Amino acid sequence: MIDYAQARRLMVDCQLRTFDVNDNAVLDAFDSVARERFVPPGREDFAYIDQTLTFAPDGGDVRVMPAPMVLARMIQALKIRPGTRALDVATGFGYGAAILRRLGAEVVALESSANLAATARERLGETAEVVQGTLTAPAKGAPFDAILVEGRVETRPQALLDQLRDEGRLVCVLGPDRTAKATLFVRAGDAFGSRSLFDASLPALKAFTTDPGFAF
Repeated sequence: MIDYAQARRLMVDCQLRTFDVNDNAVLDAFDSVARERFVPPGREDFAYIDQTLTFAPDGGDVRVMPAPMVLARMIQALKIRPGTRALDVATGFGYGAAILRRLGAEVVALESSANLAATARERLGETAEVVQGTLTAPAKGAPFDAILVEGRVETRPQALLDQLRDEGRLVCVLGPDRTAKATLFVRAGDAFGSRSLFDASLPALKAFTTDPGFAF
């Protein structure tokens, strides 16, 4: 039987620290939250592998638990502090929201699937507010200081950027699959600066895909 506490420590030491995750609060959060509680039943033994876990197809729209090192780098870029108002988009079973809460954020976890939202609500308890609704619609609690998108967006997610406070930060995996990069956006008034953080690949969220149009 796997010792999950030991698996978490190995994840932090061998995956996160070696991938430029150096914020002690982030490292402590990943060492404290039981990742195995947020995977589909029967997949607990895969919770700490250094790969993205894809699960829960819902109307063709999959959800993911990003690889620990990818999720940690993305969350580190948000610079979460106690009291930060955060939105976790496509929360799935709620692991990303649990990490944000552990860092002291006030978290709204957004999920379009009613079934997944119900599961996230059960697993997160009262630590985060889980909202079921369209991923591109204005979320309850906006504007936010930080937005985490747990999936790939093919184009700039303006509907989410508009929900940031001034100086708010959004992190997502942006672009076509083979050239996608984890990208940080920062709001300054009505303008949004952005910079690429590192190469990353996640399944696309249907709400943020481009229409390929018709080929003749």
